Amino acid sequence: MLAAILVCGTCKRQTPIESKPQVVTLSPTEDASQFVNLAEAVPDVILEIRYYSTYNFVGARIDGYLEPTALLTRRAADSLRAVSDDLVQQGYRLKIYDAYRPQCAVDHFVRWAADVNDTLMRKYFYPDVDKSELFEREYIMAKSGHTRGSTVDLTLFDMATEKELDMGGTFDWFGHESHPDFGGNPETGEWKKGENITPEQFHNRMILREAMLRHGFKALDTEWWHFTLRDEPFQDTYFTFPVKKLD
Repeated sequence: MLAAILVCGTCKRQTPIESKPQVVTLSPTEDASQFVNLAEAVPDVILEIRYYSTYNFVGARIDGYLEPTALLTRRAADSLRAVSDDLVQQGYRLKIYDAYRPQCAVDHFVRWAADVNDTLMRKYFYPDVDKSELFEREYIMAKSGHTRGSTVDLTLFDMATEKELDMGGTFDWFGHESHPDFGGNPETGEWKKGENITPEQFHNRMILREAMLRHGFKALDTEWWHFTLRDEPFQDTYFTFPVKKLD
């Protein structure tokens, strides 16, 4: 649109001012430029993004999961590619349950945990734990390493049987059965008799653990499926952008 101005009693046209492209400034937590689509960075992975589905401990799609995809920082994805290449040589593929998790998803978990009457999925994920104890036992926390972008939840898929390996427990099970030292010593890989896990199940957990540790990840002492890159690039940044495929 042309603007008109009056100069010395004569009406003249002013040359229109070109509009400049708007510069959008992202806060650090909204900036996904250092993240990659995991399925592209690690082509052999299988995605089963539980928080995009309703089969999770909440029983509903979790806030911030706009697409059934997985994102990781470039550095973590590069290391996971090394893990994948290692395990493919052993006859396995990685199955990913979750990777980067936006802060709004963690906030969703916190709201859900505060509603002690919502026990829709209790029999599947926490039958032996009273929901009122989830905060106290730190099953639910206000901050998650996943939100820093270099943590991944995963298991192994056996290419020979075309089934997941039997880990003696399910992802997101709230209980001591999920601890890496349940039924054995994860430092030595030695199974011990007396707990409800077979030598094969414990060994399967160790295949995953040893490969992850060998390629730069560290384990969590309460979840056999959870690993964080030791040299994670954003140790103090909790990101907010949603989970969807990056352009």
